[in-house]
Amino acid sequence: MIEGPSGLKSLYPVGARPKWQASRRRLEFSNGAVAQAFSAEDPDALRGPQFHAAWADEFCAWPKPAETLAMLRFGLRLGTDPRLVVTTTPRPIRALRGLIVEPGTVNTRVPTSANADHLAPAFLSTLQGLYGGTRLAAQELDGLIVEGEGGLFRAEDLARCRGAPPARFQRVVVAVDPPATAGGDACGLVVCGRFEGRAFVLEDRTARGLSPHGWARRAVEAAARWNADALVAEANQGGDMVRAVLAQAGPPCAVKLVKASLGKRARAEPVAALYEQGRVVHCGAFPALEEELMALGSGDLDHSPDRADALVWAVSELMLGVGRRPRLSVL
Repeated sequence: MIEGPSGLKSLYPVGARPKWQASRRRLEFSNGAVAQAFSAEDPDALRGPQFHAAWADEFCAWPKPAETLAMLRFGLRLGTDPRLVVTTTPRPIRALRGLIVEPGTVNTRVPTSANADHLAPAFLSTLQGLYGGTRLAAQELDGLIVEGEGGLFRAEDLARCRGAPPARFQRVVVAVDPPATAGGDACGLVVCGRFEGRAFVLEDRTARGLSPHGWARRAVEAAARWNADALVAEANQGGDMVRAVLAQAGPPCAVKLVKASLGKRARAEPVAALYEQGRVVHCGAFPALEEELMALGSGDLDHSPDRADALVWAVSELMLGVGRRPRLSVL
């Protein structure tokens, strides 16, 4: 980042280059500006310093990328418009997926071929001959995020699925994925609406640590606020209890219990196809939900995907004929 043919010092003519003080990890420029270097191996060193801008290199190789980047961001508090640049060879890790779909992120991909003028003549042709068409080439040479084995939802699809809701909906549902215990997993709770062949994700009200009455009341409040047509709740974990607690909370609409006869991946595959077709719109930023979706099916998740499960139930109910009834017109 500092020395060598691609380092910051090489950007300046000889004699005008900034001075690197290795013992202090400081790069001092002639105009008085100072850059400080930190190691991702020691994120606690970022506690205290503050900056106008930051450059985070090889982000996907950091031991704890999400935690370290969070510490760095706490220091970006100088000036009127602090900026953060992250450069990396992409890997399908949760931290990078979440960063890409954040509001305000500008994503630029540059293949190795763009730097061909500065590489040995046979470098690219040799590597393409050895690895062309493989996942390794797509990641290392083309700068593409190669999803982990089993991943269903792509970062690219989620990044382009944002949009505004229509003025009205043909149908709105609140989907609930109840926790097995009060202190265990979160209660997945997602609100979706349907209009002209597209599903609109309106709200993610997933919460952790609620009692059965607490999550039921939260679901009913969402149904009332969005004038929902139905509360759709997974009933695999005690269907009678789920129906009873929702009934006690006074739902303003019908309560429908659904059972998971298929595995999570099989249930999510048709919904992932709808995202790929551009038929699901996120009306807001839902980073936690999108992180779970991208990890669904790949094993790259350290907790139960309650948000993702609730979304799959909601979109399935609206778009895939789950519980859809024939319409009867009176002439």
